[in-house]
Amino acid sequence: MTTQATALAGYTRLTELIADLTDAQVAEPSALPGWTRGHVLAHLTNLTAAMARQAELEGTPTEVYDGGQAGRDAAIEAAAGRSADEHRAALAAAVERLTAAWAGVRDWGAPVAYRSGTLLTTVHAVWREVQIHALDLDLGPVTWSTEFCEHTIDFLAPRVPDGVRLVLVADGRRWELGEGEEVELRGSLQDLTAWLAGREPAGEVAGPEVALAPWPSAAAPAR
Repeated sequence: MTTQATALAGYTRLTELIADLTDAQVAEPSALPGWTRGHVLAHLTNLTAAMARQAELEGTPTEVYDGGQAGRDAAIEAAAGRSADEHRAALAAAVERLTAAWAGVRDWGAPVAYRSGTLLTTVHAVWREVQIHALDLDLGPVTWSTEFCEHTIDFLAPRVPDGVRLVLVADGRRWELGEGEEVELRGSLQDLTAWLAGREPAGEVAGPEVALAPWPSAAAPAR
């Protein structure tokens, strides 16, 4: 099971990735269409602070971002142009806040507005967001654990389109998602996970093309 320590450990690798980031690199495109690396870092910083607030207000569900989706998007745009040093400092402060907030949690089953879940749901969210967006920064290799890939495949199962039973085969293992006509894809576990997350796999994913449904909405029930 994912723990706070596991989720927080992702920030260690992220910090290493951006340790030598320059201002010029911040302004360069990330692997996400329309976003620079500055946008990715701003999002991660804001998400980290938002999840800290969920823990600080334990037992009092509140929206994740002030102003909802529009507020989230505006805050990312406002912070994307920070210098590399400013991004590093802002992220470090947010991580420190989150670490302190999680240390003070009394009940991880306390409800939150995020995905109509619990505070444990926010731990899973941080785990996914940091690991996946570290890859999006396109600053070097990012390795995902087997545990993380298994969790992410389960979380992203709703992306399988209606009428399809998607079979993922990796490293001698097999996952079956959805119901309908069978479609089989083969590759490494990380490559299949990256593909399901809408990212470009580092290696080959063998099989027919599949048009995935959108990423599960933040308003969707927790998985």
